[in-house]
Amino acid sequence: MNPIPYGKQWICEDDVECVKETLLSELITTGPKAREFEEAVAAYCGAKYAVAVSNGTAALHLASLGLLKEGDRVLTTPNSFLATSNALLYAKASPIFVDIRENGNIDLDLCEKELEKDPSIKAIYAVHFSGNPVEQEKLARLKERFGITILEDCAHSIGAQYKEIKAGSCTHSDASIFSFHPVKHMTTGEGGMVTTNDKELYEKVLLLRNHGMTKTDLTDTSMAYDSKGNKNPWYYEMHELGYNYRITDIQCALGLSQLKKLDRFIERRRELAKRYDEAFENHSLVRPLYRYDGRSSYHLYVVLVDFDRLSITKAELFDKMVQKKIGLQLHYIPINKQPYYRKLGYGNENLPQMDNYYKKALSLPLYPKMSDEEHRYVIENFLEILSKG
Repeated sequence: MNPIPYGKQWICEDDVECVKETLLSELITTGPKAREFEEAVAAYCGAKYAVAVSNGTAALHLASLGLLKEGDRVLTTPNSFLATSNALLYAKASPIFVDIRENGNIDLDLCEKELEKDPSIKAIYAVHFSGNPVEQEKLARLKERFGITILEDCAHSIGAQYKEIKAGSCTHSDASIFSFHPVKHMTTGEGGMVTTNDKELYEKVLLLRNHGMTKTDLTDTSMAYDSKGNKNPWYYEMHELGYNYRITDIQCALGLSQLKKLDRFIERRRELAKRYDEAFENHSLVRPLYRYDGRSSYHLYVVLVDFDRLSITKAELFDKMVQKKIGLQLHYIPINKQPYYRKLGYGNENLPQMDNYYKKALSLPLYPKMSDEEHRYVIENFLEILSKG
């Protein structure tokens, strides 16, 4: 049996051909393929606008610069990758960590209580953890009642739905972001995307993606035009302190090819997740984070293990699985407990659900290229180790 990681990409020959075709074209950096990819993702999600960027963290950063002001206080989850709350710090805003629900998502009822206590809070950054979207009607209620800004971190959830609302549609939010890292549902190698229905935000993110530079909307006419009124063809202006967060057409060619297969990839993930659920249905030591949900896009398959009833620790379980060539992962270490965040004064929040989750949670391998044989092998060895533990 070859090593089984917790996640990996699936690159096919048609992906290679699409990349090769673009690589041999005249334009290989941000160009027509990037625009085509943006339009395709926007259409897939049901959003008006999309901006492709170099990675998911860049998407979070640029969206934050467009949505927030320095000093804004923002409710967010401790159960995410570091990039979610780091983006707030990049924008000189302050995260407020709110406890999670049993399904791993931020508790929007607790968010409502925080907003009632402190109406100066400006925003919520909600992560669709593991591919399972947050409750959209609650987002709508909080936005209407408190007038707050909402960003949906959809790095785990492209292709997922909450009832009839697709992740990334921004139906009840100001912006959403995606990641196209190789372990996600589809990949561009590295890459990310901001979606929004707000034209002003869209234009700002576009500007910030490329150094804050523009060749339109020029303000210094003395430099933009010559003495005869002709526009100087070389002329550009920097209007914002922007970044080089461009994505290449090579990456976007891969993204377009992968997007065509995305629904098939997600269906395979759901099939494997359902089989995991069935395998653990009557097991007293392990249970899925949430019961099978056919609308989750299952970026992760997370289980909760009752280590209090085992003689082995979580670290020992990880090691024993590695000996079987099976890679587990932990999503996530509470962000507020990280040393950098402790230096900022975080770490002592009352987050009992998150603390309990961290003690029990781990992610089992899940990716569309995973074979039925590999899947059975993971289940058999995982349950065998638990039974001996």
